Amino acid sequence: MRILRSLAIALSLSVIPIQACEFCKKNAKPAPGQRIVEYDLHISERALSPAGKTVRVLAINGSIPGPLLRFREGDFARIRVHNDLKNEETSTHWHGLLLPNKEDGVPHITTPPIKPGTSHTFQFPLRQSGTYWFHSHTHLQEQSGVYGGIVVKPRDGELVKADREQILILSDWTNTDPKEVMRMLMRGSDYFGLMRKNSQSILGAWQRGNLKDYFRREWDRMMPMDVSDVGYHAFLVNGQRETRIEGNPGEKVRLRIINASAASYYHLSSSTGPLTIVAADGPPVVPVNVPMFLMGIAETYDLLLTIPQSGQHELRFTSQDGSGSCSAYFGHGTPHTATVPPRPNLYQMDEMLNLALEEQEDDPRASLNLPRPGSPYRLLKAVNDTSLPKNRPRRKITLHLTGDMNRYIWSFDGKTMAEQPYVLIKKGEIIELELVNNTMMHHPIHLHGHFFRLLMGQGRYSPLKHTVDVPPMSKRTVEFEANETQDWMFHCHILYHMMSGMARVFRYENSDNPSSTMLPIKQSQTSDKESESHSNNLGEHEHDMTYLWGAAYLQTNMSEGMLNWMNPKNDVILTWESGWEEVDQAEYEIDLLYQRYFDMNFQAFAGYRLTNQNQAQDRAVMGINYRLPLMTWFNLALDDQGDTRITMAKRLQFSPRLALWGDAFYDTGMKWQWSVGADYTLTRQTSLTTIYHSDYGLGSGILVRF
Repeated sequence: MRILRSLAIALSLSVIPIQACEFCKKNAKPAPGQRIVEYDLHISERALSPAGKTVRVLAINGSIPGPLLRFREGDFARIRVHNDLKNEETSTHWHGLLLPNKEDGVPHITTPPIKPGTSHTFQFPLRQSGTYWFHSHTHLQEQSGVYGGIVVKPRDGELVKADREQILILSDWTNTDPKEVMRMLMRGSDYFGLMRKNSQSILGAWQRGNLKDYFRREWDRMMPMDVSDVGYHAFLVNGQRETRIEGNPGEKVRLRIINASAASYYHLSSSTGPLTIVAADGPPVVPVNVPMFLMGIAETYDLLLTIPQSGQHELRFTSQDGSGSCSAYFGHGTPHTATVPPRPNLYQMDEMLNLALEEQEDDPRASLNLPRPGSPYRLLKAVNDTSLPKNRPRRKITLHLTGDMNRYIWSFDGKTMAEQPYVLIKKGEIIELELVNNTMMHHPIHLHGHFFRLLMGQGRYSPLKHTVDVPPMSKRTVEFEANETQDWMFHCHILYHMMSGMARVFRYENSDNPSSTMLPIKQSQTSDKESESHSNNLGEHEHDMTYLWGAAYLQTNMSEGMLNWMNPKNDVILTWESGWEEVDQAEYEIDLLYQRYFDMNFQAFAGYRLTNQNQAQDRAVMGINYRLPLMTWFNLALDDQGDTRITMAKRLQFSPRLALWGDAFYDTGMKWQWSVGADYTLTRQTSLTTIYHSDYGLGSGILVRF
């Protein structure tokens, strides 16, 4: 009887994510006798100090993370989300839950945005069990604190029993306004590398014995490698740098771990030895032990942990870039620390190549034996057959994960969501989705409204997931049944990648209920009639992001700088140079240019130049920028006076904070001019500078970034 009962439970758990009744998909009303579980979530502005400095945060019910939402499989959820913000819309997406399209919570695409001072009631049945989470899908609010956990207990109990359970929500925290973080990324700021202590430099390469690798990369015109984008002030577990796992010696604890970070992967390790994985992204898997593994953003894992008889032990979450960690401690007595993975060597591609090669080995544990292991995917096995129907039409879709770190453009197949928003699919077909990563970063790819089978050698027992890590220069293949209707988001779950373009909408063709026209919510709910009218409104994804930034050198002999309005492919640039030393009168040259960005090595521009320099006059200009080997810039400009200017410029990052640079140009009207200088970074906004200019002599001062 016990065996039959376990088999029945396993069958029910494995089938629900793939098969679901049509009534549950389309209706947001409780069935007669169905248990209703209600929550109220208030999103508001608070002054808190997650990383030791009091800053503005967006909290749910006054805390970060928000409250844990608990349900039983088969319950009916009624969640009222109240926007208590004064000037911001908000939203709530129920990450990993299968629910009616209009309840998915993506503003404009599936659900109306929640206007300031209004509320919205989400209603849906709980069709599955497991560990999930919720977060804002509006702008960058997730980074500011709008996230929380969801636990759905199985209808007939867990397959793997534990004496108690505890949720651990991982997150990354920056004291910098997330909008400013995005602006820094788009302008190419090096300051986050300083925060992470992994900036690449000539001195650093020499110290590590990688000087040859450094200059080979520069010769090949490749940007410095990295495994993360943002420098964080803290990594948190349940909103703190440290927490405790409760339990008595000998007790088994189910740890429900959620990576709710905006931009951070983690290596998980324990001082007690291997970690036992019993569920991934909600559904159970056959229990498997792993010594250490990499957890992607937006994934969830359930681990089984036994409280030791003696000693205080550490479960450690080390950020992938090695810049920090957070910990959960359990037991009492003598402290025992978990294994700390080595920091990545960013001067070589060996680590990324080794991970890609090890994943192709016959041994499914090969990649986990590396000092910096990857995801445990090849060991994950569903508890029951997850095969999809064989009598359905099948179609393969290949998407290339593409990016340009120089410009901070992230995309699929070289197109941002604003440029190419939709992937068309048909209800009833089986989609085989091949994700090919052409970039040097990991990407956690998430599909709303569906589970997919992760095809990594387990055949009929391929595990079900809703988020998959795609490592650098590698590929993942998943498949899912197109058993829904309407529009569903598909995107990289690195928040800043999604917002800069790495997203699509999977749109069902000939849907009987196409996507919604999302009108602003003025009352607690919108009518079904409003939500079922058709639109292609993509909300904040309708247009690529734009930013304004600038920099100015203020020195004793001269000043120069620029102001730049930019989006992924276009710039409007104002540059100036003015000198007053060693000349009879102060001179200036001001350019106002439009520049078209083609790729990281080539741009074209046109505009107008104002000047009072000797032998020069105001004129129209046009030209190109081209990056040569060794990351040297070549500039060719022509003007309407028949003159030509050729410029060469090179910057050498000698140490993480000290850079040396030089430029020279030959102008057929003005002859030669050159300068050399250095700058030393002090803060995010300022650097000390010195310069020698062929016309204005020696000077020193400060560089201000704004």
